[in-house]
Amino acid sequence: MPRFRLALSLSLALIPAAVPGVAVAQQVHFGDGWTEQRFSLFSGNEFSLNGDTLSVRSDDTVSLLWTRLPESMWAKRAATWDWAVDRSVPATDLTRKGGDDRNLSIYFLFLPEAAARDGRNRGVRALLDNPDVRVLMYVWGGAHSRGEILPTPYLGARGRTVVQRGAGTGSVAERVDLARDFERAFGGRPENLVGIAVSSDSDDTGTEVVARISRLRID
Repeated sequence: MPRFRLALSLSLALIPAAVPGVAVAQQVHFGDGWTEQRFSLFSGNEFSLNGDTLSVRSDDTVSLLWTRLPESMWAKRAATWDWAVDRSVPATDLTRKGGDDRNLSIYFLFLPEAAARDGRNRGVRALLDNPDVRVLMYVWGGAHSRGEILPTPYLGARGRTVVQRGAGTGSVAERVDLARDFERAFGGRPENLVGIAVSSDSDDTGTEVVARISRLRID
């Protein structure tokens, strides 16, 4: 076999997509398919979606943006993203209802298969209220230590907060092991990853957040 054809064959053999059982990261695009859920009729955050990047401005407001994931992504168990905060809320107690402002949260929603199929046409509020849902919420904000897992003041046993960054500004690349953190939070294995949401919350402190998330991938 000619040398260049041998090299090409070896290169193709190293492509992860060609190897059974090797996870391949898939980008989550910020565009069509994302829906805002407001918690007040008259106010919400300003979200800007530009394919690779989601920008948010929260000015004494709170709301979240969410998307369903296709069934081809239900088995994904890790995630990476870049995020940055230019203006930050002050440090808060993330366990206190009505006092838990944070710069950014990324929610990963898991459901058993039957509930996942039944919930395909339901909105995020219905999914979050489902007794079978389990939500890992990675947060930039609060007055807690990195890696702490906290109860959420709104989801009860259905959700847990994972502290990634305390309140403040900066720019950071993250990688999280959803399966490991799920077991730490809930004591079991995750089921189907059916949706992702992003929120920013500044209404309790009456302050402002300017932030963005980019290059969100799951694998």
